[in-house]
Amino acid sequence: MRAVVAVSGNQENPFEGFSICDHPDPVIADGWVRVAVKAAAINHHDVWTLRGVATAPENLPIVLGSDAAGVLDDGTEVIVHAVLGDPSKGDETLDPKRSLLSEVHDGTHAEFVTVPAYNVIPKPDFLTFEEAACLPTAWLTAYRMLFTKSGLQKGDTVLIQGAGGGVATALIQLASAAGFVTWVTSRDEAKREYAKSIGASEVFESGARLPGKVDAVMESVGEATWSHSMRSLRPGGRIVICGATSGANPPADLNRLFFLQLEVVGSTMGTRAEFEALLKFLGETGVRPHIQQVFALEDAKQGYELMHQGEIQGKLVIVP
Repeated sequence: MRAVVAVSGNQENPFEGFSICDHPDPVIADGWVRVAVKAAAINHHDVWTLRGVATAPENLPIVLGSDAAGVLDDGTEVIVHAVLGDPSKGDETLDPKRSLLSEVHDGTHAEFVTVPAYNVIPKPDFLTFEEAACLPTAWLTAYRMLFTKSGLQKGDTVLIQGAGGGVATALIQLASAAGFVTWVTSRDEAKREYAKSIGASEVFESGARLPGKVDAVMESVGEATWSHSMRSLRPGGRIVICGATSGANPPADLNRLFFLQLEVVGSTMGTRAEFEALLKFLGETGVRPHIQQVFALEDAKQGYELMHQGEIQGKLVIVP
């Protein structure tokens, strides 16, 4: 089969190990199923693998990609849940041995992928394969942040740091549909306007003084925005953080943290139950992922380069 493969990882030159090549067809293990991939989304995680960060060197070469929608051998249309963990212990994201597709097992940027049977969810008819492929990483991450971790209620104000990328786009659309007052920051004017077009109540330059305090902040940027996030919270407010794309060592600001009784909550991906709840929410609200561009598998490098450069407004999708 044809696949996008990380042959090696290189922090300075991530595309040194990028390859589109023939790769062995996956073997279907006991309890696993094969999915013929109809669409697969690109995430920052894929570029991090090429940088040598997201998987161990001994796992290379490995097929990239965590997200996919496709068809089982019996014709059932499904979405792939990218978190491989033991659901018998409860929240599979807390399983110490959990991994994402393309970390230990071959990923989804290929004609076929195999996953445990637990990790396929029936695709609703109201979603296209391309829309469904956007959900497993960015949209599930955003859903868990907003509806499981934030403590927000309808009418509360949420600040989303950054605009344009997959998680930020999902946060804006979901928060708006849920009835939250949605404030968004970005250094880029075009991305601020984009945020307004998909549901942001107000947009601001990064670091700008806000018209009031917020109930919760959704963080994925890290060092560059952390101080602003802390200053923006009301007493008792909460930061939910799912990543740190600008750096993972921000100033702690411990005096503000304890004096205002703020909370910092980590969030990673989501469970199958949360994925099913996300699909129900999309069905009820009519919200759909915004797709910036679709690429043939042989043109996937163009999408990876856009992801690497950060030139994104919505999701980038590969169609094998």
